[in-house]
Amino acid sequence: MAYQPTPFDTRPIAAPVPTRPTLPLGDPTGGADGLRWRSTVDGEQTHPRVHLDRDIEITMSDGVRLRATLVRPADRTGTPVSTPYPAIVNVNPYNRALVDVIDQVLHAPVLGKALHTASARIDLSGTPLEGVTDFTKVLAGGVFDAFGINRSLVRSGYAQLIVDVRGTGASHGKWQILGDREQRDSVEIIEWAAAQIWCNGKVGMAGWSYSAINSLQAADKRPAALGAVFAVEGCEDIVRDIYITGGMPSMFIPLWLSVVNALKWVPHPATALRDAARGNLHRWLRDRLASPATEVGSLAWGFLTGRDDRIYDDQYFDERDPQVDRITAPTFLFGAWHDLFGRSATTVYNRLNLPPGHKQLIIADGYHLDAGAGFGGAGCPPRIDVLERAWFDRWLKSDDNGVDEYGPVTLQQQGGIWSSADSYPRPSATLHRLYLNERRSGTAEHSQFDGGLSHYRPSTVTTVAARPDIRGLRSRDMTQVTAGASMVLGRSYTHDARFQERGALSFTTAPVDVPTQLTGAINLRLYVSTSADEGIWAVTVNDVAPDGTSTVLTNGALSMSNRAIDPALSEYAEDGSLLMAHHFLSRVRKLPVPSDVPLALDVDLVPTDALIDIGHRLRVDVYAASFPRYMTTVPDLIKARGRHQQLVLDPDKPGHLTFRAIGTPGW
Repeated sequence: MAYQPTPFDTRPIAAPVPTRPTLPLGDPTGGADGLRWRSTVDGEQTHPRVHLDRDIEITMSDGVRLRATLVRPADRTGTPVSTPYPAIVNVNPYNRALVDVIDQVLHAPVLGKALHTASARIDLSGTPLEGVTDFTKVLAGGVFDAFGINRSLVRSGYAQLIVDVRGTGASHGKWQILGDREQRDSVEIIEWAAAQIWCNGKVGMAGWSYSAINSLQAADKRPAALGAVFAVEGCEDIVRDIYITGGMPSMFIPLWLSVVNALKWVPHPATALRDAARGNLHRWLRDRLASPATEVGSLAWGFLTGRDDRIYDDQYFDERDPQVDRITAPTFLFGAWHDLFGRSATTVYNRLNLPPGHKQLIIADGYHLDAGAGFGGAGCPPRIDVLERAWFDRWLKSDDNGVDEYGPVTLQQQGGIWSSADSYPRPSATLHRLYLNERRSGTAEHSQFDGGLSHYRPSTVTTVAARPDIRGLRSRDMTQVTAGASMVLGRSYTHDARFQERGALSFTTAPVDVPTQLTGAINLRLYVSTSADEGIWAVTVNDVAPDGTSTVLTNGALSMSNRAIDPALSEYAEDGSLLMAHHFLSRVRKLPVPSDVPLALDVDLVPTDALIDIGHRLRVDVYAASFPRYMTTVPDLIKARGRHQQLVLDPDKPGHLTFRAIGTPGW
């Protein structure tokens, strides 16, 4: 079916698509169904225009007024149609004024067309600016339709409600940062939307990042009207993902808090003018003055003193983590291996008590801000906006379009290509254990120590000193903690860790004989000591190419005082081997660090899926620090005192890497 493109749509006109059946397992594009989903989005819609009302007021049960933008299908005159449709709710802390700017720019007749064209065509691969390409591809990948106003979706027969989170944008009240009252707001918004004359009683939730998290939170409350969730890069354990990974805060949180707190002071033009006319502007200003920089002071106090519970895994976070095992609404999840919330996507998928098809998972080899980059291209999944439309059509309109037969697990394998699987980790993988030893690999002369990684234990006791440095400022750790922003600075920030490795203790395998796939959780057992009262350790697992390029596949960190493990929440292999350590990370569970006594640390790494090709090697890099991905509180910094830390290689207590893999690499 041919269609008439909109003035700013530069995508090629789709050829006629075949009818079902379709979707052979392993086809990440969606096959014939994927083509049909795209044609429904890129083709002519049911309604020619949309109507926007940017001054919707929703009063919560505690009297606080939230402000929203309502987008409805409209006829050619711009008048909203009277037909009730399903409603898609997005609850966003980043200020609807910003959402409006993005919408107006992307749909401007001239500028919008130019941006879409540039996004689809610019390719700087192979140049020093190749990281820029990942950003330019984001627009064409469709993620902004999940973040803000999705005009094509609305014109096809949906209402969309975009709400400023309590205490942000034009909404009144105090920002709670995903707290209990804010979660109740989400449920009340869903119930309010379902009862409106423009809604047929069916509601979906969609969002990127923060809005994905509150979508999962709302779904675990099981509101009757919520029929589907579409969550792009959400989180189920913010403590371990980014807030205090391994017991160490990250640079991202203070930067992010500063951005949201600044945006909440920007009044929405349309709402502010009406509030001023009604004499209500003082209420908005009063609430902002009551909490001018939410949580910034407590975070600073925690960094400086170590005495605030919010720098530990405390009840504060228990209240905010979605209880995903309670979710009954069909849920589509997106993640990325190096996302801020890299641990969460696979965990949420596996914890959802839903059958495959009712839950779907896509994970890209990317970061947070480049969600959807490359989607819609050859061999890649459909665009995010295409999948969003198909998902809501299936579960809110009962359209048997085949999206529930997609995947259900679609992965961009690091070092490989996109593929689909029945589950994660891949079921045919077997358990492997490799030991860190003193045998020189000859591949890491640039590192502080060049050791081996194999089935051989160390032959003698060897103590290797490690000292903190700031080379992490130019690394993939840096790109992860900046949500992907620093990828534009070159390959040292994305695909080549050799600069950072100058401060590393490196342990490298022999080259593999056959292609080998790593899949699932990974645990690194280290034996370490320090002469100080605290020690900071950061690790990466890398793919080393024949030309020496060392690409980080996954990372993790742990401070020595936080080494205590909760066995009930840790993941173990069939033979009892630890695959994913769950550390308490609480104030009361911190352990003393005796001077110069070797201690066992189990460093949990972000789950991954990667291909180690023929001739490539696997490497473990061990660092005494990786600033600013892993920062320390001032008390812990004083305890560490910048002293040498030691990694102990002992044949009786050998450090080792435990993981699942497919293949016989010959290590």
